[in-house]
Amino acid sequence: MKKIFIKIIKLLGYEIIDQNKFISPTLNKELSEELSEINKQSIVLPLGQVSITRKVKSLLIIFRMNTNIEIWDQNKKRLFENPKIEYSMRSLNSLIKSIKHLKKNLPMIKLKLIILDDHSNEENLKKIKEISKQEESTEFDYLNYDKYNNYIKKQKTLETFSNLASLLNSFEIGKNKTEDLVFFVEDDYLHFESMLEEMIKSFERISSQLKRDIFICPSDYPYLYMNNEKTNILIGNKRHWRTINKSLCTFLTSKNMLDKYWNNFKKTCEDRHDPFEKYINEIYEKEICISPLKSLSLHLTNINSSYGLAPFINYKYLWDENEIK
Repeated sequence: MKKIFIKIIKLLGYEIIDQNKFISPTLNKELSEELSEINKQSIVLPLGQVSITRKVKSLLIIFRMNTNIEIWDQNKKRLFENPKIEYSMRSLNSLIKSIKHLKKNLPMIKLKLIILDDHSNEENLKKIKEISKQEESTEFDYLNYDKYNNYIKKQKTLETFSNLASLLNSFEIGKNKTEDLVFFVEDDYLHFESMLEEMIKSFERISSQLKRDIFICPSDYPYLYMNNEKTNILIGNKRHWRTINKSLCTFLTSKNMLDKYWNNFKKTCEDRHDPFEKYINEIYEKEICISPLKSLSLHLTNINSSYGLAPFINYKYLWDENEIK
């Protein structure tokens, strides 16, 4: 009778929890195991099951890279005070680790990595290409300043122009591709191995609950705690997330959102606004953007920057773990 009951429950689309034996008979798993199933259901104890209606099929990662500029728009030094190429290398290395983790655990998700390079010298580019060999889906694209001379307004420095041009180029790449989700990521972030898996699983869980696509920022920035702003706390796959109304230019969203708010993305790049992300932040007045508690990525800026180091992270460990040997 017990076996028949379990079969009936499964056919009805429900799961059973045996808290005495700490197992799920319908899933045939211990409760300490991974209970969620991509594109089918998300299970978080003790909150129960969320049926996945917003399924994720593919992911495009656009890694925007400048190996020459130490810190754009600042004269400060980054944490650990290394040459910029060192941050780019470790950032890419940590990203590829996260890609490998994603492929291992979610092999059904189609993935492509595009590295958009902003005029790296030959030596730096050679180092980056050597690291990129770890990921077979990698493609390279190269920024052409001339393409944007007639759109981007004249800037005080070439560094500002190049930042705007590379950002617009990355948005155009995302818009012209067909992948379901797009992750725009800069080359001064270190990522935890689980970052991509957690973002994708949390995207589909929360989007399915809200019945709408969302934006996800992988870093928990200091500036989010400097004002007494109200926020909502959401449950993702294996951590809490908070709603935010500002982000930098490293975030994940859907191709649908990129198309829907294309004017905002394009206007972001026409001039140096204050704040820089002014027109991206405008989107969050209408759409949901979330960041993780605690952080999945570490923005390696100056230690005093409000846009930099996420709290409660072992910075030195993450830095050393991604050294290129």
